[in-house]
Amino acid sequence: MSSSPQPEGQIISSDAYPAPAPPAAPQTSRPRGRNRFSAPATYILVGINCAVFLWMILHGVSIKEPTVPQLVTYGATNPELILGGQWWRLLTATFVHVGLIHIATNMWCLWNLGLLGEPLLGPFGLTAVYFLTGISGNLLALAKNVIFPNHVASGAGIFGPVGAGASGAVFGIAGILIVLLSNHKLPIPWSELKRLRRSVVQFAGLNLVIGLAANFTSLVNIDNYAHVGGFLCGLALGVPLIPRMTSGRVRYLRRQKITFSAFTFLLILFAYWIAKLK
Repeated sequence: MSSSPQPEGQIISSDAYPAPAPPAAPQTSRPRGRNRFSAPATYILVGINCAVFLWMILHGVSIKEPTVPQLVTYGATNPELILGGQWWRLLTATFVHVGLIHIATNMWCLWNLGLLGEPLLGPFGLTAVYFLTGISGNLLALAKNVIFPNHVASGAGIFGPVGAGASGAVFGIAGILIVLLSNHKLPIPWSELKRLRRSVVQFAGLNLVIGLAANFTSLVNIDNYAHVGGFLCGLALGVPLIPRMTSGRVRYLRRQKITFSAFTFLLILFAYWIAKLK
């Protein structure tokens, strides 16, 4: 959830609000006695997001309407700063949120999708998907701002558009789940897989529609390029993983490493191309 443009710049959330609840993970698929610690990466990612938000609040950032300079200070994206060499903002922005409602919405979605996705991806896989799809969404938003600079709202100030939020990564997790849940060989009844997959598709579709509709109002400014970028990256990441999902842990982990390394290289090339556009 983003606030309306501040005098110092334009805040662009990469989040749809209000977000329909994502599907909950099937309880029958978890071994008894391991539920409490079955998704460590999900817990850690949610914890980091909450810790960053708490750190911001303790250092004087508004819990409802942080200013553009404050968001920039804590790692939000900004085209000029990124193209000036601060590429790390593509990742740090996925842990920065624009107020309490923004982080609460994102963390609710991340928690539910993470609990569903981590048993299919493992802790390493879920973390890599969060990073890669979050960065992909921010890169696509950056490309849009470079190619169509006139789309930046007037009064954006010295900072220009500022983006923050984890929803690019949340959409990325939804995207890869849509692909992985189409695997008939998973040890889950096909009727349950179809139900979960349909729920994830509905979740992603409704949030995209809400994001598009919200930008026709003056209440929020949602960056749907970040949503689409993360979602498409998630779909693409899932395709090469399906054949190795049931081939054993070693082969599946090897395929993950190859896939994530290849996509990292492609993102670097995409970033290089964007830098050359300016």
